[in-house]
Amino acid sequence: MKSITLAALAALALAPGLAAAQPANPQQMTFFVTSTNPGKGGDLGGLAGADAHCKALATAVGAGNHTWRAYLSTQGANAVNARDRIGKGPWRNAKGEVVAKDLADLHEGAAGLTKQTALTEKGTVVNGRGDTPNMHDILTGSQADGTAFPPGEDRTCANWTSGDAGNAMLGHADRIGLNDSPPMKSWNTSHPSRACNMDALKATGGAGLVYCFAAD
Repeated sequence: MKSITLAALAALALAPGLAAAQPANPQQMTFFVTSTNPGKGGDLGGLAGADAHCKALATAVGAGNHTWRAYLSTQGANAVNARDRIGKGPWRNAKGEVVAKDLADLHEGAAGLTKQTALTEKGTVVNGRGDTPNMHDILTGSQADGTAFPPGEDRTCANWTSGDAGNAMLGHADRIGLNDSPPMKSWNTSHPSRACNMDALKATGGAGLVYCFAAD
């Protein structure tokens, strides 16, 4: 009986679709959407914490040989632009597909970035509008050109240190929204969150995920 059980388990492990998804070529992956939030909503531990989260997830799938940066801007004194953090491209997803050739391509249409290409580090598609649960809201804190918002209304969850009060600008990973307006189709600046806790992020269709890019 034991040998039959082991054989059955081995067959299941090899069955298509049952094994855990992994990047086709982890060494060439230079872009992904995080599969999880660290657990505190918009409190990512600042930019350093967000970068470390990207690095940890990439390392877990064999792609830790890059300098990973979260696509996030900050506000206020010494504000940081997300576009200045992520290198020059090109960027490839877990399947080796080019999602953007360079910064201009990424911020001037991003035709290569869609629901089918904005994959997690595991090579899986992020749930979008129409899926249950919808998780297409991605934390960016950025304007359409990848730059920071001016001081004033919080768009970065207190520079990624608040898991409660405040707001974050979100993008749609699937490029789909309530209508066909440019913001609804934007991957990096669609609408602000209701607040910075996980419940608020989930309420509009998110899970506190971020975009990660290899800057080297």
